[in-house]
Amino acid sequence: MEKKKFSTRYLAEAALFVGIILVMKITGLSSIPVGPLVMTFTMIPIAIGSMLLGPLAGTILGAFFGLTSLYDAITGKSAMTHFFFQESPFLTVLLCVGTRALVGAVTGWLFRLFSKVDRKHTWSYFAGGLLAPVLNTLFFMGFIVLVFYRSEFVQNLVSKLGASGPIMFIILAVGVQGLVEAATGLVIGGAIAKGVAHALKRDRDPLAAQQAVYRAKDDGTEIPSSEVPIDDTLKLIDDKEAQK
Repeated sequence: MEKKKFSTRYLAEAALFVGIILVMKITGLSSIPVGPLVMTFTMIPIAIGSMLLGPLAGTILGAFFGLTSLYDAITGKSAMTHFFFQESPFLTVLLCVGTRALVGAVTGWLFRLFSKVDRKHTWSYFAGGLLAPVLNTLFFMGFIVLVFYRSEFVQNLVSKLGASGPIMFIILAVGVQGLVEAATGLVIGGAIAKGVAHALKRDRDPLAAQQAVYRAKDDGTEIPSSEVPIDDTLKLIDDKEAQK
């Protein structure tokens, strides 16, 4: 029988993170208004989901958060994105949804690269926790500068902040809130992801795990490492340990 691409456990875990994002949005824990922007903490579950479940899950979680941001743009809860939506609904969808989906995807992929270097996962989870809010700021504000910088709303902000150019506008607009988001992602996101991964036994060295499976095989034949998914590898190890 062909192995299913997505296990029930994977889908359940992804749904759990979607639920967390939704609860944070409903309860108001997801963001704090700061001037024309908002300080968002939703990047924490997106970062954790991207690291634990992979880039695809990160993309889905980022897109779901983007949909909640798009809702604010349509309803006028966010003055800035509401103005952008009136200017161009399509570009606002790309701003709110597209950039956030990209954040989840890139965070997941970069975490995989970090994990190949940091096999003991000493710092990679904290790097991933930091990445999500930093990338969110870069992608979101970068898109605004590229597409909406000449709009009346943004130019009024540029004048109010006294920014001398697009880069200075981003720095002044983001300000302290960007540092707070990055710090919470680094500390809280990294610590939670590392703790959950350890509890679920997902922080093992993939190479060492595969080698353990090879040694555990009764017939002595080896399977090419590219054909041994890490989740299946760890399951084989757990089954072997349970038999002892």
